[in-house]
Amino acid sequence: MKKRLFLFYLVILFGTGLFAQKAASAWKGKKSAIVLTYDDALNVHLDKVVPLLDSLKFRGTFYLSGYFPGCRDRISDWRKAAGRGHELGNHTLFHPCLGDGQGREWVKGERKMENYSIQRMSEEIKMNNILLNAIDGKTKRTFAYPCGDTRIHDSAYLDIKDFVAARGTKPRPVNIMQIDLSDISCTSIMNQSGTQLINLVKQIMTEGGLLVFLFHGVGGEHAINVSEEAHRELVYFLKQHENEILIAPMVEVAEYIKGYQGTHK
Repeated sequence: MKKRLFLFYLVILFGTGLFAQKAASAWKGKKSAIVLTYDDALNVHLDKVVPLLDSLKFRGTFYLSGYFPGCRDRISDWRKAAGRGHELGNHTLFHPCLGDGQGREWVKGERKMENYSIQRMSEEIKMNNILLNAIDGKTKRTFAYPCGDTRIHDSAYLDIKDFVAARGTKPRPVNIMQIDLSDISCTSIMNQSGTQLINLVKQIMTEGGLLVFLFHGVGGEHAINVSEEAHRELVYFLKQHENEILIAPMVEVAEYIKGYQGTHK
């Protein structure tokens, strides 16, 4: 009986160690990967988030809709942010969303995705790419589905060939080989404490996967908000553990995932 128990624990220990080794090797020798993303081109992103990330030598991904005031009124500031390594991602030109469901009463008329055609959406996305290229001079970037809505009249509207990857809302896989680059999962943040945000990081470090944070307001300016203090606690925790976590903009992490999947089939 003792011999069987010994062999059982030996298998458990060996298997756990092997999993940790595989997880570490999947992310350039680190335990996991984390991407910090921020939606809707808010002033607070430029005034509070970018300076904090810059101070710690972190780079985030900011999904811009060109029509929003925080984009069109501060193009020079976004250009400076891009120059410091932050990714300017495509979030469509006008941020249309499905508007007929519960909780979507705020989506009005021409901004309802139900009133869009695939062609109209495609043209809008391409125009936003042209705008972003004029700001940062880049041709490679990622896309974020507004409101997580991926379909118009039951048809997928995104031509993924225009992007390295797209951020969506599917359930998060642990294994890097299972990540769908056309619909990368994310964790939307609203009112969590610093401790809760840090616990999400600790969990992903144990699992060995990818965690994409989705922020809107940071210290205000949006109904979906997290306090500036909680956000700062998270980022400082990441700094303390940057030797264990791959932290980079979405476009870089997505390109790495694509390369990894291509060589580990």
